[in-house]
Amino acid sequence: MKHGKKYNESVKLIEKGKFYDIDEAVEVAVKTGSAKFDETVEVHVRLGVDSRHADQQVRGAVVLPNGTGKTVRTLVLTKGDNAEAAKEAGADYVGAEDLVTKIQNENWLDFDVVIASPDMMGMVGRLGKVLGPRGLMPSPKAGTVTPDVAKAVTEAKAGKIEYRLDKTNIIHCPIGKVSFGAEKVKENLEAVMSAIVKAKPAATKGQYIKSCVLATTMGPGVKLNVARFGN
Repeated sequence: MKHGKKYNESVKLIEKGKFYDIDEAVEVAVKTGSAKFDETVEVHVRLGVDSRHADQQVRGAVVLPNGTGKTVRTLVLTKGDNAEAAKEAGADYVGAEDLVTKIQNENWLDFDVVIASPDMMGMVGRLGKVLGPRGLMPSPKAGTVTPDVAKAVTEAKAGKIEYRLDKTNIIHCPIGKVSFGAEKVKENLEAVMSAIVKAKPAATKGQYIKSCVLATTMGPGVKLNVARFGN
């Protein structure tokens, strides 16, 4: 694959074969973000688990101390007092059957997070085929199926992100923008890594965190020394 001039310049900032400590890794990753737009910094964590087994799933949510740098559009499926509370908390869309029908019939997806009260789950189940493949299906583990929908809206707006294993046993998470600077990105990274470490399944054998790479949207990967996260 042929890369552009800016990417090739960014590669020169990274010492080949080196596993960086967290402070230096974040500094280097932020420096590689040289695109004309404010690039997102992401962390990619490969785990020593097998996602095919139910007892080795790793999934949860964490509020990033400095947010994601992105405006989060929230959709809340609920009724009655909860609907009013969600609106007061700043939810972008609030409804019940009307919104479920709109998503089903129009393939409407102008939102980033879906939150639902438990009494709506029978209805929400009908959206599995649409929301599931896009990672938008609400779940109790991620805190997006909850009786306190207002709190969930506030957290989503503040920078709560969900993390989950993909089929190759890797977790991909946004941890901020290049414009945040190294210190804020580092604080977000530490929050994510701490959550992933705490979510270690009891059934895990051997090394839990296999590898960890930081990268900006358009930049090359910076490898982290994973020893500090414990295994």
